[in-house]
Amino acid sequence: MNMVRAINSALDVMLGRDPDVLIFGEDVGYFGGVFRVTDGLAERHGVARCFDAPISEGGIVATAIGMGAYGLRPVVEIQFADYILPAYDQLVSEAARLRYRSGGEFWAPITVRSPYGGGIFGGQTHSSSPEAIFAHVSGLKTVIPSNPYDAKGLLIAAIEDDDPVIFLEPKRIYNGPFDGRFDRPVSNWAQHPASEVPEGYYTVPLGKAAIARHGAAVTVLAYGTMVHVALSAVEESGIDAEVIDLRSIVPLDLDSILQSVRKTRRCVIVHEASRFAGFGAELSALVQERCFYHLEAPIERVAGWDTPYPHAFERDYFLGPDRVVVAMQRTLKG
Repeated sequence: MNMVRAINSALDVMLGRDPDVLIFGEDVGYFGGVFRVTDGLAERHGVARCFDAPISEGGIVATAIGMGAYGLRPVVEIQFADYILPAYDQLVSEAARLRYRSGGEFWAPITVRSPYGGGIFGGQTHSSSPEAIFAHVSGLKTVIPSNPYDAKGLLIAAIEDDDPVIFLEPKRIYNGPFDGRFDRPVSNWAQHPASEVPEGYYTVPLGKAAIARHGAAVTVLAYGTMVHVALSAVEESGIDAEVIDLRSIVPLDLDSILQSVRKTRRCVIVHEASRFAGFGAELSALVQERCFYHLEAPIERVAGWDTPYPHAFERDYFLGPDRVVVAMQRTLKG
């Protein structure tokens, strides 16, 4: 399976497994989603379980919160992560706080899915990476898979979780991994180990990172599409780097990060979002606070430029292996 089919399979499994699960959002019913992620679900499970919603992101999420408080487990799709901002108040002021403000009487077991990131010439309003603004909100969980196997297992775990989960799907790798270059997909992606996705039910725990590549020279922290960029940088450079796929940034598997950095004594952080106040800043602070006496070089951050996402210059803006290689080489000289 590619990631689109894996996510579709997760939704199909949960619709069949739990009668409290339902799916709605813009174009997710009859059309099957703008990226075809919900294709066939309305036909298989009925329009009462998978249905279209008006173009009102605030209304979609608000309705899901009410359903969750009532006992359902809604999974909503926001068509692009850029469009999630009209629902931000509902997520922050209602979903994230409901369990606490009600003294545990109500909660919001909702999952908000959204394609995110660049790489498809979507322009400024279809290419953002807003994970940092959700990671900052206590009460929200934020999950970002990098491969089909994890995408399915993490999504099932998210749906079963009793807290609200933001599930960001890197659309650059919807149809398979790529070699880290903007315009060079991997032709044999079907043979990629992470494309071996079981048909039935399984979960990948939230808050547990994966070692995408073992190494000893430097630790590279990444998530989503950037895991593939980091792996390509390691392959091209020949540097014996350990690549950690965070998989979820809240909850964060800090133990795995610290164990790796204390072993390699160097750290490079890679993310697609703008560098300033990006999630990499939090990762850098955590590593610095807890690994100061282990580090042999300054922590490096490789991230998007601090500009609005360009359309005409997306190939130059989109993060590639070259910048990661330079960062790894710089920290090895430190």
